[in-house]
Amino acid sequence: MAEETTRRKRGGGRAGNTRRTSSNLPDQMPWNPPINRDRPTEPLDEAGVQAIHDGCMRILKEIGIEFLNPEACKILKDAGCKVVGTNVKMDEDFVMEMVGQAPSEFTITPRNPDRSITIGGKHLLFGNVSSPPNAWDLERGKRSGDFESYKEFIKLTQFFNCIHFAGGYPVEPIDIHARERHLRCLYEKLTLTDKVVHAYSLGRERVEDVMEMTRIAAGISREEFDSKPHMYTNINSVSPLKHDFPMLEGAMIHARRNQPTIVTPFTLAGAMAPVTMSGAVTLSLAEGLAAIALLQVINPGSPCAIGTFTSNVDMKTGAPAFGTPEYMRATQMTGQMGRFYDLPIRSSGVCAANVPDGQAMWETSNSLWAAVQSGTNVVYHAAGWLEGGLIASPEKFIMDCDVLQQIQRYMDPMTYATTPDDIAVEAIRDVGPDGHFFGCEHTQERYQNAFYSPMISDWSNYEAWDLKGGVWTAERAHGMYKDIINEFEAPPIDPANQEELKDFVARRAAEGGAPTDF
Repeated sequence: MAEETTRRKRGGGRAGNTRRTSSNLPDQMPWNPPINRDRPTEPLDEAGVQAIHDGCMRILKEIGIEFLNPEACKILKDAGCKVVGTNVKMDEDFVMEMVGQAPSEFTITPRNPDRSITIGGKHLLFGNVSSPPNAWDLERGKRSGDFESYKEFIKLTQFFNCIHFAGGYPVEPIDIHARERHLRCLYEKLTLTDKVVHAYSLGRERVEDVMEMTRIAAGISREEFDSKPHMYTNINSVSPLKHDFPMLEGAMIHARRNQPTIVTPFTLAGAMAPVTMSGAVTLSLAEGLAAIALLQVINPGSPCAIGTFTSNVDMKTGAPAFGTPEYMRATQMTGQMGRFYDLPIRSSGVCAANVPDGQAMWETSNSLWAAVQSGTNVVYHAAGWLEGGLIASPEKFIMDCDVLQQIQRYMDPMTYATTPDDIAVEAIRDVGPDGHFFGCEHTQERYQNAFYSPMISDWSNYEAWDLKGGVWTAERAHGMYKDIINEFEAPPIDPANQEELKDFVARRAAEGGAPTDF
């Protein structure tokens, strides 16, 4: 029992509380962001890499990118780019010089330094589903996002050790007015979790409020906040060939204050990008590199990552498709190009399924393993995503976390260790041709931790499963989700910092919050 309590204590929430009596809570792996030691899958040969790079440079020099932000246009014009109205053209030497200034690896430190994460290199990080307008669970079905559902997903984000950062809102709480939604959501995120948090780049006020709240929660000065990364943002281009005003404004504020920006064009082959995957990847990279170049002009060395969200549409209906073979190849190709530019890489765990069924899991598994194969460093939407990003589901969240833990176990060096004890020649000699390994000393010393133990899978045979009620996977996940929420306890935060956060939220809300028109 002491060992079990110790393991659970690492999970966040009320992890490790000895008053727990439920048997439906997962015995999860400890907090240990994995290192991806595998060689990445690289579909492109040297000529293919060069062809995509050349295509990116031609787009940036000959066609240009629309920067719908006058300040960004002025900055780039002063830096020597050709700017006509909102169209910005930049040559290869400029782009490569600017992109070359971005660090290949950086660390983000949240209010709990033990939850720091490193982005880049061989590090692999998973984040919660972000930004769906709707929620779905087995009891209530599909519904518009609300504040209570938002808080439930934040609790799941904190509870699971395989979720390493708290990305955007796991569901949009439409019952909170947009002008103060960021204030109330970030208060809950900063108090219900102690993991790295995210700011939506939707204008100056929201970004600066989130930065100030992150600083207050950590109990540090502005100078300490600006000295190194403590939170981050993600921006999307408006494909094809545009960056909008509020996202650019937010990203520029982040750059000036040394906070990371992940630049992730959202391109669907056959709709917002060419129908060929190499064409879609080329357009996506050109849009991303253009924004990173801007941020490096503003603050050379400011942390950035290049993101991929390149998939295809169903050409019969026009609906987005995810977890497809094309999505997997686009992710691998973008990862290969990210290494070419020496930038950290972001991808996503996604599916087009409407409920947490077989389709949901095979599409999500395809996208997650594509992230692993691509050498991705940051995986957005790794748990809880449904309906192409329109639904967040707690059952799906838990089912995905089991997959994430399996990936983490797969990455553990113990699974491929080759010491003499692992080769086990003496054990093989002792058992011989007529024995078995169940009872041998070698097995007895290792059986408790020899293999991955799933959180939600049921490995019993059909008769045993049926005798227990024939509970399907999503139903088991639903029961686990309810127990986690019912027994959740927030991680500790300095009471003075929490009180200051409350005062800040109240003051900014009284001032009107943030504007809702852009």
